[in-house]
Amino acid sequence: MGTDTVEYRLLPGTRAAVGRAGTHSVIADRPEGKAGGMGLGFNGGQLLALAIGGCFCNDLQAIAEDMGLAIADLGISVSIDFEGKPSRATAARMTVDCLLADGSDPTELIERAKAITTIGNSIRHGVPVAISRN
Repeated sequence: MGTDTVEYRLLPGTRAAVGRAGTHSVIADRPEGKAGGMGLGFNGGQLLALAIGGCFCNDLQAIAEDMGLAIADLGISVSIDFEGKPSRATAARMTVDCLLADGSDPTELIERAKAITTIGNSIRHGVPVAISRN
């Protein structure tokens, strides 16, 4: 299927980092006052929640198109629990509010997306993370 690569670099004059993937960017930072954070961007937990929800939004759109459906309105909420030392994600919950343009029930669409969502399935099944020094 392929490999996606992103790169982070320190944002000059801060302790935040700018993440880039192609022409897109995001700022990762800690809350203001926490370990030099300035609150300039998302923390890691928020980025994880955004990845889960964003992937699901994209999956819903792709599957809706395959099914010949149009999504009139979509709302996704993702909450992640963190526990322990070191802190780690222990649970994630996503709620989906989906309105189809034709007024039909979106349950089948949501279930299909739930079955194939890349990020959600990766988290659910425990993707290994290798960390090495360059």
